This record gives sequence, C-alpha cells and structure tokens, in this order.
Amino acid sequence: MSIKAINPATGAVIEEYPEMTANEVESIVKHVHDAFLRWRTTTFGERAVLMKRAAGIMRDHADEYAMLMSLEMGKLLGDARAEAEKCAWVCDYYAENAEKFLKREVVDTDAGKSFVTFNPLGVVLAVMPWNFPFWQVFRFAAPSLMAGNTGVLKHASNVPGCALAIEDVFRRAGFPDNVFRTLLIGSGLVDSVIENPLIKAATLTGSTPAGRAVAGTAGKMLKKTVLELGGSDPYLILEDADMDETVGTCVTSRLMNTGQSCIAAKRFVVVREVRDRFEELCVERMKAQKMGDPMQEGITVGPLARVDLRNELHDQVARSIEKGAKCLLGGEVPEGAGAYYPPTVLTDVKKGMPAYDDELFGPVASIIPVENEEEAIAVANDSVFGLGAAVFTRDPARGERIAAEELEAGCCFVNAFVKSDPRLPFGGVKESGYGRELSHYGIKEFVNIKTVYVK
Repeated sequence: MSIKAINPATGAVIEEYPEMTANEVESIVKHVHDAFLRWRTTTFGERAVLMKRAAGIMRDHADEYAMLMSLEMGKLLGDARAEAEKCAWVCDYYAENAEKFLKREVVDTDAGKSFVTFNPLGVVLAVMPWNFPFWQVFRFAAPSLMAGNTGVLKHASNVPGCALAIEDVFRRAGFPDNVFRTLLIGSGLVDSVIENPLIKAATLTGSTPAGRAVAGTAGKMLKKTVLELGGSDPYLILEDADMDETVGTCVTSRLMNTGQSCIAAKRFVVVREVRDRFEELCVERMKAQKMGDPMQEGITVGPLARVDLRNELHDQVARSIEKGAKCLLGGEVPEGAGAYYPPTVLTDVKKGMPAYDDELFGPVASIIPVENEEEAIAVANDSVFGLGAAVFTRDPARGERIAAEELEAGCCFVNAFVKSDPRLPFGGVKESGYGRELSHYGIKEFVNIKTVYVK
C-alpha cells in the first residue's frame, strides 16, 4: 500500500510514499514513549532553546515549505508563506511563555503548603487535516512539546510531504530523537494507535464525523481528547454596518484558503435594509477574483484540495438551487484539469438547503436575508456548528454585546473576520468540538493538573 501526493492544480502524482505497517507504527510509538521519559525531565529553558530554533528553521525555509504546501494541497504561495511565518510565531510564543503558563500555583488552605502543578501526560496523538498542513500541526506541537509531552502525527493522506517535513523541522532544530514523529498511515489504523496503552491523549482537527470516531475510541479507552471540528460560521450584517468595509472583510474571509477553512465566513445573515447593497458589492468583489495556478503571483482563488471535494461542493450548490436558492454568480464546474471551483454567490438561502444547514468547504457565499437584529441572531445560532461568528455594525458596544452574550460560538469577532491567534484560545461548541487550543488554555489541555497538599 502507498500514500499518493497529487497536485490538485493538475491532477498529476507528485510522489508516492509507502504506508507504514501496524508493526512499524507500534515500534514508533514505543520509541516516542521512551523519548518522553527523558524529555519530561528537561527544563523549560532547554525546551525553549530548541523551539526557538524550530521557529528559525520555519522562517529560513519559508519559501521551500510554501512550495510544498502549494504542490500538495493547492494553497496560494503568498498564503503558504504566511502560514510558515505563523508557525514560527507560535513556536516563539510558547518558547517564551510556557514556563509562566505552567508555573506552580500556590493555594492557601489549612495545609502547611498546598499548590497545583502541571505535569506532562506522555505521548499525544495528533490527527490533522490538509487545509492548513503546517499550522494545524504546529499549534498542537509547540505547546505540547513545551509542556514536556512527546507527539505522533497522523496527517491527512494527501499531504504526506508536509507531514514528513514537519518531523524534519524538529529534528533539524535539535530535538532529541523520537520526541516528534510522523506516522504515514491511513485512517484505518487510527483506532489501533489510540488504543495503544502508550498513547495518553489525542487531538483532532477535521470533520465532525472524524471527531466522533476519534472521540468514541478514546472514550472507550478513557483518554483525553481535544476536538476542533467543522464550522458554518455566520457573519451578521446589521443595518448600520459600514457596507464597503464590511463586504471587503466578508469576501476576504469567505475566500480564505480558497474557502477551505473551518473559520471562513460561510453564512452571511443580512438585514433586509442593506440586502441589495450587500449582494451587489459581494457579487462585484467575488467576480473580480482571479482563479488559477496557486503558484502564480496575483492569483486569489486556487484549486480545492481534491477533485472529490470539488464535486461534493458543487453538489451542495446544485441541491441548494434546486430547493430555491438563487445563484447570482458562479455555480458551474469549469472545464479542464484540476479541482477548480469558481467564486459563487447564492442568495435567498433558507433552512433545509445545504447552503444553510451544512458546511460548504469552498469559495461559496450563502446570503440569508433577515428582518432585524433579533432574527439575525436566531438564524446565526440555528446551526449544529458553533466554531466562529462575526457581527458588523458601526456601534462597537452593540457588536460587543451580541458577540459576548448572544452568539453560540467559541470565537466571536466584531467588525473583523474570525482568525486564530496564539494569544487567544481557539475552539468551538456544539458539533464544532470541545477543548481549546492556543493561549494558556491550550497548553493546559494535555497536562495533569495535579493537587499537592503538604501537612
């Protein structure tokens, strides 16, 4: 069996990699566990030196890694370079802050001394997606390794080169052998890895069905999980929004990574008073995008990561139109090679349509007209997902109230598109998962929060 990397812009096979056997995987996990027994005894200072080196490698080789991302999953080169820099940032952030985040917390009790300490768990399995093939991994690896854990990575099967390159970053940075390893395996072996007694926890970023599968197996084994799953992020456009700026932000978010982002804008919930203007500007700006080879400068929309994903997206669009949605732009599969899909705008989207109920993972904007703020909030929350959300209004206090108190999501932004930041916790509610990554909350997900009481 082999794992193939296929260029989504051309359909050509880039390289084939032999898939690891169950015995090989078991051996690697054993080596990573043995490495943990040594790694956990290192100081935060020692770990930080190596993590800083990893950041430097990401910056020094950003062009090389960007090319790899573009080849394997179709990411625009400029976006890929930015992703490499963000990985360096998260490495620096935890190198500089991990010791402070995990410092013992003294608690006054009737004991002579009582405190809380944060100890690493052991080997953590990361099951990661293809859409941000470096960032998704580094935002797990940087805090986990700085906390004293070791890690094994099961990456998406269409980005095996990225998976191996990440392992190599930590090796070149001087991390001890087997502190971080990549497993080149298909999804069929994931359960057996989770069931391995040397695996102490698991994290997954991906689809809701994948999250259910990992959580189910981990639950049977009583192992901690953190899940960051799908999203159908609502953006509320209220009657007092600055329309030019709002539409620019919304289109930027909807086309982020060619629309292949869990926190990209998905559902535009627009108050009828400004509906016509929003639709006009949205179509105008989506139409102005340039679709093509992601390695060419000036391209703003690349291919989707795989042809089957493109076809699934088109099916969702077609079924929404059949149910009454109006297509204002796009909506047709282009001729020729590659997994391309044009920027598409649907309006009159209603409950019961895929464009309302499901996650559309591609450059498709769904416009849902509503009467007022109250209905906008109700529609925004009328979803099984709860990852990100945004609200646009000229009244910051109004936006803050809605974001903080009304929207059912883990990340709520006002007059800006949703994005992840190492300094802020990231994650969702409902079928978008549970647990948090990033900030001090993220590094504490995979530690033993231990009470120590000394009489």
